[in-house]
Amino acid sequence: MKKYVVISVIFLAFILAGVVYWRYYFVFSEGVKGGTLNYFEKKGYVFKTWEGRIVQEGFQSPTAGALQSNEFRFSAIGDEVALELERAGGRFVELRYREYLNPLPWRGASSFIVIEVIEIGEREGGGNRDIPANRD
Repeated sequence: MKKYVVISVIFLAFILAGVVYWRYYFVFSEGVKGGTLNYFEKKGYVFKTWEGRIVQEGFQSPTAGALQSNEFRFSAIGDEVALELERAGGRFVELRYREYLNPLPWRGASSFIVIEVIEIGEREGGGNRDIPANRD
């Protein structure tokens, strides 16, 4: 009887480890998103993590007849990524990210984790360079 209890406990431990891996460490998707960096800040009560948001071009509608801006909320890992994004406020950024099924407190508040900054560019359509000169 003791043998079956030990086997059952080991089996349950493997199942539990698999579920924890699946929910918190399994990479559900990877990709690249680009948009204007709206904000990027370090926050948290116990674990200080880098959180940010980019606003993408266009609009999305979660319900029929409503419009809202298409924004991407993310957490960032690594000092190098954080340093680049800190200096890119209001500019166009292209970010490589990984999506996990659930967030962990020390990894960030979002399921989307930015692992690399691919490009930082100027705002598209920004400034007065798109206004034609008066030629009268």
